[in-house]
Amino acid sequence: MIRSRIVGTGQCLPEKILTNHDLEKMMDTSDEWIRQRTGIGQRHLAAPGQGASDLGAPAAREALENAGIEPGEVDFIVCCTTTPDYLFPATACLIQDKIGAKQAAAFDVSAACSAFVYGLATADAFIRCGMYKTVLVVGAEVLTNRLNWKRRDTAVLFGDGAGAVVLRAEEDTGHGVLTTYLGANGAHSEILTVPSGGSVKPFDESPDDEERVAIYMKGPELFRQAVAAFSLAAEKALEGTGVSVDDLDLFVPHQANTRIIYSASDRVGLDRGKVYVNIERVGNTTAASIPLALDDAMKEGRIKTGSHVLLAAFGAGLTWASALVRW
Repeated sequence: MIRSRIVGTGQCLPEKILTNHDLEKMMDTSDEWIRQRTGIGQRHLAAPGQGASDLGAPAAREALENAGIEPGEVDFIVCCTTTPDYLFPATACLIQDKIGAKQAAAFDVSAACSAFVYGLATADAFIRCGMYKTVLVVGAEVLTNRLNWKRRDTAVLFGDGAGAVVLRAEEDTGHGVLTTYLGANGAHSEILTVPSGGSVKPFDESPDDEERVAIYMKGPELFRQAVAAFSLAAEKALEGTGVSVDDLDLFVPHQANTRIIYSASDRVGLDRGKVYVNIERVGNTTAASIPLALDDAMKEGRIKTGSHVLLAAFGAGLTWASALVRW
């Protein structure tokens, strides 16, 4: 049996950093208020004109270099993003060109904060069925140019960045992606949304329309739904594998905020010492957060050969997803 195995990780963060103290000068907030509610201390901001592909391409290159794989060997690229460079073409196609992966098919996945795990599951399925051997999954986001900086409920949360992983087909030796689980509930789509910019309400040309790109969030309801969905996703990923919560070496969740992360991990009985959190320095980078965290964990030596790593995410849609990986 063929299994897909993560053989390389990479990341890219914009140079500019915006700290909580910088935000204190821009709105009615404080470092203490932000840290207590989110766990965030700073976030990275893309430069004007810097798109998701400009961050995704360097992250992809680093992942390929760490895997020892040439761009020409890549069969398929999945870009997971809520902030594509353009409505079309797909950002994955732009990344394909920038890294020189001329033989690769490419498309985007849109599932908000859950998109990376959705993309990972898609890549895993293509590899398992024998269609592709080498797949690049990239999470890339430029969210800060879609924020209303007067709305502290959302403006303090998000940051820009990209992370990437390379999956390769291997004979099953018990390593690789063991399970994936995906879920959605569109009945709660209004809880977290950007209402403008699509076919229902296109952007207009009004220079004074400050709300046209604003992210709207119903915080208390989102928190409740997120904790429940995170917990369900974690349980589903382990179901039928013979791997228990106690067997996990690391839990790498979507970096939504620390209250959601720890509430969910406590609910499923995970030791907090096994929960990987890097939101303090990068903020919520939505689809990029899990691959960014995976790359950080790899560089810190938190993941080793044989480690059981649980991934889980929750996002707008509503969507949720999880995966169990044995490194």
